[in-house]
Amino acid sequence: MAKELKELTTRKENYSQWYQDLVIKADLAENSAVRGCMVIKPYGYAIWENMQRALDDMFKETGHSNAYFPLLIPKSFMSREADHVEGFAKECAVVTHYRLKNAPDGSGVVVDPAAKLEEELIIRPTSETIIWHTYRNWIQSYRDLPILINQWANVMRWEMRTRLFLRTAEFLWQEGHTAHATQAEAEEETLRMLGVYARFAQDFMAMPVIRGAKTASERFAGALETYCIEAMMQDGKALQAGTSHFLGQNFGRAFDVTFIDREGKTDYAWATSWGVSTRLVGALIMAHSDDNGLVLPPRLAPIQVVIIPIYKSEEQLGQISERANAIAARLRQMGISVKYDDSDNRKPGWKFAEYELKGVPVRLAIGGRDMENGTVEVMRRDMLSKETVPQDGIELRVQKLLSDIQNNIYCKAFDFRAKRIVNVNSYDEFKAKIEEGFFVMAHWDGSAATEEQIKNDTKATIRCIPFEGDMTPGQCVLTGQPSERRVLFARSY
Repeated sequence: MAKELKELTTRKENYSQWYQDLVIKADLAENSAVRGCMVIKPYGYAIWENMQRALDDMFKETGHSNAYFPLLIPKSFMSREADHVEGFAKECAVVTHYRLKNAPDGSGVVVDPAAKLEEELIIRPTSETIIWHTYRNWIQSYRDLPILINQWANVMRWEMRTRLFLRTAEFLWQEGHTAHATQAEAEEETLRMLGVYARFAQDFMAMPVIRGAKTASERFAGALETYCIEAMMQDGKALQAGTSHFLGQNFGRAFDVTFIDREGKTDYAWATSWGVSTRLVGALIMAHSDDNGLVLPPRLAPIQVVIIPIYKSEEQLGQISERANAIAARLRQMGISVKYDDSDNRKPGWKFAEYELKGVPVRLAIGGRDMENGTVEVMRRDMLSKETVPQDGIELRVQKLLSDIQNNIYCKAFDFRAKRIVNVNSYDEFKAKIEEGFFVMAHWDGSAATEEQIKNDTKATIRCIPFEGDMTPGQCVLTGQPSERRVLFARSY
């Protein structure tokens, strides 16, 4: 059974299949009876809960409060902001009726044609419209601003080609929606929240990211500016891990959200929105995991330490359990999540393989000889290395080890990315490096036509215009026209 647990397609053999195998075998999620929608299983949801807790704390530290808005949005609301509706029109699921009835022939239930809605309702693809309709009632004066709201919710976008966590028709996310009295405040908020996402990715996910602005063709529908964090996966593709949008006064105008400013003049409120989703679970898997299973950073692992007894008799198990439970209790007092697995339906070898597959950062094994010698075997998942250490002081050793693992996972991902980012100056080299799975920094002439041609030629897109990097002017890698600076190209998910 231990062998079966670890029979994953290798990353080299088929990276896409490796990812799919790992999501299923590690018990994170599975496809549901609804096409394009997934069931997030308890272990996968526990990872998402840890992400939620960390992000929610960070949002509240920056002054935001949680609220909840309706799942269903009147169709007329989607027509208020032209760019917004155009961006989402092809992905919307529409509710047209409100009642079922038994079929006359007894074959089941059918939609009751008499129960047609006067106005169709859209299952939210995002909530700007319903929220800004609500804000109109909340805002009269500059004293009512800013409004700093976050919502934890699900959304529906009718994706036809789906992949667990990375792209599903329904997914979980958070969406921040804020209203401000000035353009400067809104722009500051947009960048502040991008910084929150970058810190979360690096400090909790152990995933280095590149911060930057999207090009006009890649902006969120209805935004004046979209900023993003981009991460490199182990196959060299980019994954957009979070976005923050400066919406200007577009939604204020669309929903007539006005206020009296400090000078007594009437103005429209300035808006931002920002969000991350359960695609971060997919990013976590693809950024760090290996051919043996998940590799989870300790700060997000549902189980940080597992203790496994190795015994020959019930009497010996009792002695080991007493010691193991004492160690577990002290670790929990230190805020470390621990599982003591003394189940008798699986052998130790099976358990070793199972927790390795699930990416538990630290495994402690205690056997009869360890009881005699006062030792414990410690295995760290990130390096698959083992050592035997004294039981005395094991709690402090484990605490430091978890910190070391978190740091090591980040450094490994950072070094991997550093080796796969390259500056190029010719289109032939550009195409070759994109094909090899590199992040390519190249000059672009700023035109949408050039951007589209490069995408058609290579399947690479401009992931962002980085905030940092080579700002030296040059010539566009495709057209030879003047370019202000290099931008980041990559293939993506």
